[in-house]
Amino acid sequence: MNNPKVYLKPNAFLEPLFNQWYAWSYLISPATSAMYMANLQLKILQSFIATPQVHVSAMKNPANLGGPFISYDASKVGEIKDLMEKTITKQSHILDFANAVKTLDKKLKEEAKGYSLEPLYKDIPEILKGYVELVYDLNNQPSIRFIEGLLYKSKYYNQSSQSITLAINEDDERPFVFSTPRLVEDSLLHLNIPFKHKGIDELFRMKTTPQPLAYISECLEIAAKDEDKFAFLFTEETPRMPSTYAGEDVRIRYFGHASILIETKDTSILFDPVISYQHGNGIDRFTYADLPPVIDYVILTHNHQDHVVCEPLLQLRHRIKNLIVPKNSGGNLADPSLKMLMQNIGFPQVRELDEMESIEIADGFIMGVPFFGEHTDLNIRSKLCFWVKIKSQSILCLIDTKNIEDEIYTHIHEVVGDVDALFIGMECDGSPMTWVYGPLLTKPLPRDMDQSRRYDCSNYDLAIGIIKRFNPQQVYVYAMGQEPWLTFLTSKKYVEQSYPILESDKLIADCHIRGIAAERLFGKKEIFLKS
Repeated sequence: MNNPKVYLKPNAFLEPLFNQWYAWSYLISPATSAMYMANLQLKILQSFIATPQVHVSAMKNPANLGGPFISYDASKVGEIKDLMEKTITKQSHILDFANAVKTLDKKLKEEAKGYSLEPLYKDIPEILKGYVELVYDLNNQPSIRFIEGLLYKSKYYNQSSQSITLAINEDDERPFVFSTPRLVEDSLLHLNIPFKHKGIDELFRMKTTPQPLAYISECLEIAAKDEDKFAFLFTEETPRMPSTYAGEDVRIRYFGHASILIETKDTSILFDPVISYQHGNGIDRFTYADLPPVIDYVILTHNHQDHVVCEPLLQLRHRIKNLIVPKNSGGNLADPSLKMLMQNIGFPQVRELDEMESIEIADGFIMGVPFFGEHTDLNIRSKLCFWVKIKSQSILCLIDTKNIEDEIYTHIHEVVGDVDALFIGMECDGSPMTWVYGPLLTKPLPRDMDQSRRYDCSNYDLAIGIIKRFNPQQVYVYAMGQEPWLTFLTSKKYVEQSYPILESDKLIADCHIRGIAAERLFGKKEIFLKS
């Protein structure tokens, strides 16, 4: 019987979903997912059902791309209403959890005045009992500590809410992740499987290792009605294969945004993967086929939706030997554990790294470096910049840091010294605090406070101070969210007069005057550092 082996097509893509919303990291952690469902998603659904034309009109203006507007036309009101009703019915315990958090937080603010918190345990809402600890800081400010490990074992982490869609990707256009749910479409194959399902690994191995279609159909339990749609994802044609770098120098490949791949012939290190599909449209770019067949270290720098992206992580899981994440203190609603999150979606080798802590690699070491700014003054510990010392080269990756306290770089320089290459983010016109963290608040934040606390990075004046401190030979501005395959995560569409473009242009010109090679990265770039 003819049963040829087939490959998964290079532009076959996966979207991870949580209750039909694109599953970014805060929709996976149990406590945060409850807050986003109750305080953002339901409100957006209700708004669209009540006034669909407001959403349609708003989405005609590109400036509203990152706003709370669903990017469907009014014909989808019925489907959006069905989704809302299903959410309210099937996720009632999750919504009750979010309401209980609000109730408990209000009680703490009203009654916790520095005296023992033990009498308040009897008043904890029933559904939170055993999942939270009541604590003070040293200034007697009360808060709730969530026992994340137990929550992942509870009904509040329901893997049946997870699913994936598969399809063929033809371009970079997708609806913004915060505001638009994914409705059922004929072009999409929807599989109700959890993210840790081993069939996902088997599926994406088939981009390089062919298998009979029957084999992968059985792994993923494909229904008979979906067989034709599933078969369309595969080809007998041999695709372009990934290869291992074998040069003597240090090679750095820029895949867009903050995704850089540092390689020697012995080691590969990939930061914040957000990888484009190989669909042949749009600007030139590196794709999944340009990654090595085995990735020694994948590093996640901080827990924002454009840096911890489950879509590429799930597709690369079978190729990743070690996943490195920032260490945090645990239990903070705004700062869930990345280690627990990644372990619960199927990553076995997850290691936390703290500030100024290092791990040895074949050619040197990787060290976590303090990361200031871009987190709206919240006590977020899940964030690290990184210093990579590899062969004879010193590479400093400052991601989205903001130089709000110059002396920290004096102290870091005493450890790191001058560097060969410095990568720095300059998205210096960030959104207000509530854009990401708003659904976690239990009471509204005054507008003037919200506007003063922004997700911004260093501008020219702040970035040049860093340049002067580390005396790099090469400077690369990156993590700007400009690439078209990032728009659905960042909502960024810059023009020549955009503030981050003007400020980074100024920095690059100043670097050139100082005799420093400098460039703002966009699309793709290959850099060689002589060893």
